Amino acid sequence: MQPRTIFLGRLIGLFFILSALFMLLHKQSFVATVPRLIQDPPLVLFIAMIASIAGLAMVLGHNIWAGGVLPVVVTIIGWTILIRGLLLLFLSPEALSTYFAMFHFEDLFYIYAAITLVLGLYLTYAAFKALPPSNAGTKR
Repeated sequence: MQPRTIFLGRLIGLFFILSALFMLLHKQSFVATVPRLIQDPPLVLFIAMIASIAGLAMVLGHNIWAGGVLPVVVTIIGWTILIRGLLLLFLSPEALSTYFAMFHFEDLFYIYAAITLVLGLYLTYAAFKALPPSNAGTKR
């Protein structure tokens, strides 16, 4: 397993676990804040730029579609972050509101939190269990 896959799996996995725990512990504030976020164009622009650059970095640095479940899941998450960033960047505020309403965030909150938690647990477990190639620490 590539060291980059292991690092990204650990990073994203732990981040997803922490995010899911925050979501579950602060449901009311989270549910109230997220819809208001798309009503603030400067904040949407900032988040769109951060997501786009993070997604691009992941896609350019880890576009691996073979080698097991972990590398593919990490790659799909990178593409998802990039696509979400581009949608935030290029959709109008009205289109963003419609797009967001389509996901019924408040009604399906626990499902989204559970998906985030399960993905985080899987990535963290798989990445900490994985071993880098035997020559990963040597230079030539």
